Amino acid sequence: MAEGQTTRRPTVYDVASEANVSIASVSFAFRRPDKLSDATRQRVLDAARRLGYAPSGAARGLARGRTGTLGLHAFDLLLERADPLAQPLSGMQSPPLDTGGVIPWDQTDDDVLSDPRAFPLYVDEVQRGFELECWALGRPVMLSSGSDADVSVADTVGRVDGLAIFPSPQTAPTLARHSLSIPIVLFSAAPADDAHHRVRVDNARGMRALVAHLVDEHAATDLAFVGRLEATDAVERRDAMITELEARGIRSRPEIVDATVRGQDDLVPQVRALIADGRMPQAFVCATDQNAFTLLDVLAAEGVRVPEDVIVTGFDGTLGSRLTSPPLTTVRQPMEAMGRAAARILAGAAGAPPAGGPFDVVFEPRVLVRESCGC
Repeated sequence: MAEGQTTRRPTVYDVASEANVSIASVSFAFRRPDKLSDATRQRVLDAARRLGYAPSGAARGLARGRTGTLGLHAFDLLLERADPLAQPLSGMQSPPLDTGGVIPWDQTDDDVLSDPRAFPLYVDEVQRGFELECWALGRPVMLSSGSDADVSVADTVGRVDGLAIFPSPQTAPTLARHSLSIPIVLFSAAPADDAHHRVRVDNARGMRALVAHLVDEHAATDLAFVGRLEATDAVERRDAMITELEARGIRSRPEIVDATVRGQDDLVPQVRALIADGRMPQAFVCATDQNAFTLLDVLAAEGVRVPEDVIVTGFDGTLGSRLTSPPLTTVRQPMEAMGRAAARILAGAAGAPPAGGPFDVVFEPRVLVRESCGC
C-alpha cells in the first residue's frame, strides 16, 4: 500500500457493533484484558480481525485516518547485556534519582551495559538506518517492543501509517491473526504468499562464500554449525553451508551445536562432549555473531585456542566482531542500508515494486576475513 493509497480505518464503534459489545469492552480487550471474560475478549478480537481494526492512540490520527508516523517493532531481539543468564536482570542496579546529588559511577553498571557484544547488534544498526531515513524524509518514528504479540503489534499498528517488524518466531502467527490495514515490512523473512514487503540479505550467497574461504584457504572440511533453527536466517545459513560442502563432495556433520540468545541452550555441554570425545571439528560456523561471542568464551574457558586448535566464524558483522580476541571472521550485512530501505518503502518513497506486488529487497552480504579463521 503506497502512501497515497489510503482507506478509512475501522473505528472502535465499528468493532463494538460487529461484536455486539460496548466501546469500553473493545478498549478493555486490547488494553485491560483482565477486565473481560475470555469469551468476550475473543469475540472482540475476532471482530477486530474481520474488520482490520487496530486500536489507535492518537485521536487526531483517528479523525483523518493517518498519523504520519512510521513504526519499528521488535519482539525479543533487544539484549540488555551480552550474557543475560550469567548476569540476571535482578542483579543490575537502579540508582535513586531523587537524592539531589551526583550519582556515583559504580551505581551505573556501565561496564556491563556498554559491552559491544550486546550493543550495537543487528537490531540496533537496522534501527539506526530506519531512524536516519525517517528523519531525512521528515517522518516521526515510533519504536515498540513486546512479547505479547497480539496486543503489542495491534496497539502499534493503530498508532502508525506503516510498520517494520524485526524477525521472530512470533511474527508469522501474529500477522496471520490480524488483517492489518497499513503497509508492513518484514526484516529477514523468506518470501511467502502474503502482501507484506520484505527487506533481507542473501544469506545463501554470504554463507557459501564463507564456506568456500574455509575450504579453499584453510583446507577445513569438517565444519560444525552452531545455532538454533528458530529463524529464517539460521535455516538459510545452515542450508547454504550444507549446499556448498556437498557441491565440493564434502559431507557435513548432521548434528547442530545448540546456541541461542533467547534463553537456555546446550552449547556448553555439547562443546565439552566434543572435546572429551575427541570429535572437535576443524571449524565452528556460527549462525550469528552473538552465537560466536558465546562460543569464544566457552572455548577459552576450556583451554581451546582459536584459531590454532579450531576455527570460529560468525554472521552479521556487528561492531563486537571487530573487538573479540581474536577478531572474528564473519559475514557483514549492510544493516543500516536495510533499515533505510524499509523506511523508504513505508513512506511511499521507493517507487513501484519491480514485479507489481510487494517489495522484496535483497542485499548482498560481504565476507570479512579476520584472525579467528587463521588469516
